[in-house]
Amino acid sequence: MPRELKDVLHDWEAVIGLEIHTEITTSQTKMFCGCPVAFGGEPNSRTCPTCAGLPGALPVPNKKAIEWTVLSGLSIGCDIARWSQFSRKNYFYPDMPANYQISQFDTPFCFDGEVTVEVDEKFTWQRYDRGTADNVKAVEGDVDKGYNARIGVTRIHLEEDTGKMIHVGGSDGRITGAIASLVDFNRAGLPLMELVSEPDIRTPEEARRFVHKLRNIFLTLGVSDCSMEEGSMRVDGNISVRKRGTTEFGTKTELKNMNSLKALHDGLTYEIVRQVELIESGGKVTQETRHYDPVTKVTSTLRSKEDAQDYRYFPEPDIAPVVLTDAQIEEIASRLPELPDQRKDRLMKDLGLPNYDAGVIAGDVELSAYFDEGLASVGKGRLKDLAKPFANLVLGDLSAYLNAEGITADASKISSADCMELVGLVHEGTISGKQAKEVFELMVESGASPTTIVEERGMKQLSDAGELEGIITAIVEAHPDQANAYRGGKTGLMGFFVGQVMKETKGQANPKMVNEILGRLLS
Repeated sequence: MPRELKDVLHDWEAVIGLEIHTEITTSQTKMFCGCPVAFGGEPNSRTCPTCAGLPGALPVPNKKAIEWTVLSGLSIGCDIARWSQFSRKNYFYPDMPANYQISQFDTPFCFDGEVTVEVDEKFTWQRYDRGTADNVKAVEGDVDKGYNARIGVTRIHLEEDTGKMIHVGGSDGRITGAIASLVDFNRAGLPLMELVSEPDIRTPEEARRFVHKLRNIFLTLGVSDCSMEEGSMRVDGNISVRKRGTTEFGTKTELKNMNSLKALHDGLTYEIVRQVELIESGGKVTQETRHYDPVTKVTSTLRSKEDAQDYRYFPEPDIAPVVLTDAQIEEIASRLPELPDQRKDRLMKDLGLPNYDAGVIAGDVELSAYFDEGLASVGKGRLKDLAKPFANLVLGDLSAYLNAEGITADASKISSADCMELVGLVHEGTISGKQAKEVFELMVESGASPTTIVEERGMKQLSDAGELEGIITAIVEAHPDQANAYRGGKTGLMGFFVGQVMKETKGQANPKMVNEILGRLLS
């Protein structure tokens, strides 16, 4: 039985680099032709001579796709090439109609970027290399209290996507045991960004957070829908292991079919442990491409890759080089929206949210938009008072409801304004926090506003000081033995008196006022 990741990372270190392919799904047309961009559809219904690779069809670059790629690079601090060109990547596979892919080789549009990811303290056991040169380079802050890992981005280049192979009768959709292989060229020719990271990633959790952050950035930019399940965002991992304290890279394997963040984390974890156990048992890691099965949670050999493949790149003769001026790059940069890190800083600085709350909200595009809509529904003078309890509601009851329904915040039938209204009712003392949970459940059931629910059900909290004092005085006088015992030091009896007040007021007494009045009358 494989060991736990925690066991092997005491003596071994993983070296991970990722290749992240993101379809520019917001583009109206494919990369080099006018065929529409859409997911699904009847197989081979969205093709033309160009994306089908027919002789004589000439490619015309998609200007918008180039601009989206440059915008993506700018969002993570990449340098942008003033002169770039497309190249032909030559290889033979059934999903390649022309037997070559128009891609980029030595002159990508974007290069030398960096992404910083925060890792919680509960994952710091994965970082045992406290003092190595590599760790000093990659990690900021006190590792034992969580850390920031800086992950370099080598390049982002633009290419055309390939078709989709469908293996009929194979195991788990794979070619092994297949009785037939079909190909759908609807996807062929879609504009595809490929981001290549530096081998700076050391743990599966860092890899997961890196992809999650990039996905959030691309969603914020509006580049893609980034659906890993539908294949518009696909991640390949290159993994090797080495003894701690050494700097030489081990033999790497390439891991495919990680179509969710969980699959990415679990696939890398299995492969790290597999390589370590193989080496420790006297074996050698083979350079190969492996497939991850999310059902069995194991990796298996797809094909050997003993030598680096020679794709015989050469400049695409049918497309002129792309020249970008400083003015053009500045104009594209002006389109940058508020990015997730900037959003988090704003929530912390302007609203006083703690690091965790701000990070979770800023790390989810739909939830962040929902939160901002709620803030916009109240006056600026109330934001400081309501922002934290609103964040508590969004990250608590609302998120639980969204998870149970399997939807994102933008699909919620409860509006952000209604959620903020509910927070306001608690803040004003109209209802208690306990009542607010009941009101929220009724909002989910009925879709009614919180004010309507409170009024129709008579849930308004009793906050009249004079009326409450009369009720509480009568209760204290009716229980002289308990009152004297409390004054004699049995302070636990405070709960008894609070319970009596709530019973008398049918749970509608303002808890804060009840405690204040009881404390005064029993002193």
